[in-house]
Amino acid sequence: MIPTHPQPSGLFLFDKPKGITSHDAVELLRRKLSIQKIGHTGTLDPMATGLLIFMVGSATSGQSEMQGLVKIYGGTIMFGSETDTWDAEGKVTAEAPAPALDENSVAEAVKLFNGKVIQQIPPYSAVRLNGRHMYKLARRNVAMPEVRREVEIRWLSWAVRPPALDFEIECSGGTYVRSVAHEMGRALGSKAHLSVLRRLSIGSWSVKGSVTAEELVAMPREAALARLSPAPKGAHA
Repeated sequence: MIPTHPQPSGLFLFDKPKGITSHDAVELLRRKLSIQKIGHTGTLDPMATGLLIFMVGSATSGQSEMQGLVKIYGGTIMFGSETDTWDAEGKVTAEAPAPALDENSVAEAVKLFNGKVIQQIPPYSAVRLNGRHMYKLARRNVAMPEVRREVEIRWLSWAVRPPALDFEIECSGGTYVRSVAHEMGRALGSKAHLSVLRRLSIGSWSVKGSVTAEELVAMPREAALARLSPAPKGAHA
């Protein structure tokens, strides 16, 4: 018998740069490792940067569990305009004077989006509506009902920098930070969109020490394989 060697498997921590999709990032690792079976634990929009956890080989079996892990993001909400995608990548659809952003009014608005929140899902999202991705319908200007779901958000910090608000939040899987920005703009009597977003952690895994795109392209395959860490037996490892 020809001896069989176990296929590489495990987690690979990647620091996604701005301007590429999560799918593009997966392809980078596929080409480097020459392994097709690679998934990740939660999409980052092209505008966003930060932690993507790739699941390689048999580790993909825990993908659904890990997608539900708590995440921490840092970012910036820009007041004064809304976009069709609810972030800086979209086209401006409405403008309004930026609010004063005094400490009291912001503190009151933060309370509205802290704890269990029923948030509206952005039209440009991968959520399916009647079996079709919402972003595909949005691109065709198809009229869609508002889709809402419950998420949990905890504000860790925020700082006023008119007309912007910098923040760090912890949130449950499936939270759209773009929605927080969009809805907070309206709560303060203005318009707003998400201008910066960086994912800092997923569960107990931090972006610190993760591999950048430049590092991944430059490193040999063996070095990339050496960065694989064992997949957890449960989602809360």
